[in-house]
Amino acid sequence: MEKSGSVDSLGSKRSSSRQPSVDSLSSTSTSRSDRSAQAKPPSAMSSDSVATSAELSPELRVKPKTHAKQVLRDSDKEEPQLLPNEKVQDMAQDVTYFCPFIGALRGTVTATNYRLFFKCMDREPAFVLDLPLGVVSRVEKIGSASTRGDVSYGLVCKDMRNLRFAHKQLDDTLRKSIFEVLMKFAFPVSNGLQIFAFEYGQVFPENGWKVYDAVSEYKRQGIPNESWRITKVNDHYEVCDTYPSTLAVPVNIPDEELKRVAAFRAKGRIPVLSWIHPESQATVTRCSQPMVGVNGKRSKEDEKYLQAIMDANAQSHKLFIFDARPSVNAAANKMKGGGYESEDAYQNAELVFLDIHNIHVMRESLRKLKDVVYPNIEDSHWLSNLESTHWLEHIKLILAGALRIADKVESGKTSVVVHCSDGWDRTGQLTSLAMLMLDGYYRTIRGFEVLLEKEWLSFGHRFQLRIGHGDKNHTDADRSPVFIQFIDCVWQLTRQFPAAFEFNEYFLVTILDHLYSCLFGTFLCNSEQQRLKEEIPKRTVSLWSYINSQLEEFTNPLYVNYSNHVLFPVVSLRHLELWVGYYIRWNPRMRPQEPVHQRYKELLAKRAELQKRVDELQREVTNRSASSSSERAGSPTRSITPVQTFV
Repeated sequence: MEKSGSVDSLGSKRSSSRQPSVDSLSSTSTSRSDRSAQAKPPSAMSSDSVATSAELSPELRVKPKTHAKQVLRDSDKEEPQLLPNEKVQDMAQDVTYFCPFIGALRGTVTATNYRLFFKCMDREPAFVLDLPLGVVSRVEKIGSASTRGDVSYGLVCKDMRNLRFAHKQLDDTLRKSIFEVLMKFAFPVSNGLQIFAFEYGQVFPENGWKVYDAVSEYKRQGIPNESWRITKVNDHYEVCDTYPSTLAVPVNIPDEELKRVAAFRAKGRIPVLSWIHPESQATVTRCSQPMVGVNGKRSKEDEKYLQAIMDANAQSHKLFIFDARPSVNAAANKMKGGGYESEDAYQNAELVFLDIHNIHVMRESLRKLKDVVYPNIEDSHWLSNLESTHWLEHIKLILAGALRIADKVESGKTSVVVHCSDGWDRTGQLTSLAMLMLDGYYRTIRGFEVLLEKEWLSFGHRFQLRIGHGDKNHTDADRSPVFIQFIDCVWQLTRQFPAAFEFNEYFLVTILDHLYSCLFGTFLCNSEQQRLKEEIPKRTVSLWSYINSQLEEFTNPLYVNYSNHVLFPVVSLRHLELWVGYYIRWNPRMRPQEPVHQRYKELLAKRAELQKRVDELQREVTNRSASSSSERAGSPTRSITPVQTFV
């Protein structure tokens, strides 16, 4: 496989023995013009209904000027365009929204079972705030009624915003405030209601639930083979209730032995295959910590199992175990019965700690980042304030860990085992990022969807607990931005390799917006078993249905399809950036004057046009070659080689 250093590392020692970065080879890019032919989703999914773009953010999205009749119609209409099964629950006139960028705006608030919709008619064009209720972390009543009789409410959001509203004290003391009504639908789980995803019934041209099939994905990787087999030992989730039903394990380990290995691994999460190198057969396997405890317990079955993983790769007689935690934390886990592998017990294995901190540290880091970036940025202390959050340091450590894993598999031809404590947070970050660096398939739109379905959803990242869908308990210690960090790391890779990914920034922002929105069922529940029990694929719509029905919206026009390139990013802090397009997108001063998203669409159209012209010229050259050959049949002629040209 060819390897690519980032744009910045081309002059480094490493890049001297490898192909240049995919970005420097864009002259032979293949056309993706077929994407532009995809149909738009139904009108119910308009940008006004599901706002995810940084350029079209609900915070400051305004109605564009159209014909006079259209403007009048929009002005008269104070309710949002409703989605299927979305119902208005309450409406309040004369509500003030305190916008941190524009100032106080007076208008109408509509609360539905899916969103809060605020519209101010005093401005031209009308100001609209469209907020999915799933984004709300908590609703707070601020103080008591003021001297003017106004009551204030604050909405703390999961997407970096804090919103503040005020309205007149109600004369009818028995009637609830619209913000008390809103709380009921913002936290349906706490109020015995269904999450809106179970009610939303939009039909799309494609069924996103069929994007991922475990057996098909293993088959794409060449599994089963002489060293690895697919087992159904967890078919009923009896071995491990947080693992998928379909697992790939070493061929010489029988199912009964797998059960004994499960007894020695936290939560029964045994080492299983995530990815195999198509040439060297070096593998990335994932699991949870061994239950060593303070007495240093051992398991012959577990030691034999890891030996089998190493033996499955004939290219190397060594196995690297990457423990995502700081060594101090891993040692402390022994007091709770956990721990880490002893190099004495596991022959030919080398243990490496990656120093990535736990979910509580990450949660606090994001809280500090929010304080720094919203609503206003203190320009004079920007760099020191950003540094104090430690957010980019955490991003660096995650990327650096994934890079070490990818390098060991690609350059060292060595198999690796990855785990943290339970194997569903940091482990998922590391395996999926390493696979993204190693395998170009995952850098396509559909391939990335498969990666998320496989490494995050099927392997039991606890989305319900980490995000808190519909739950009002905002202080829950299980909340943490683990998945947000992963998407941030992906964005960092797209910055260093702008032509290596088929998807654009809008794709990543859309995924994060719908992580919270509760419009789709994709990120509901904590495991595959729970999703099947709740019949999520039958009762809800997949996010991939929405995305794959309008692929041109999410396609990167600079994409070059070099699937056999391996990406080795530069992970030093000076090469990492804060993701302004996500964390600071609500600030109008931080937005580009020309919407990048629109520019991408224009580039895709131009690319399709140029590719069409290239194809026409190619046919013309071929036809001339054929006619010239037939005219001079029997006489020696100079053959014309067709020109292989791609836009």
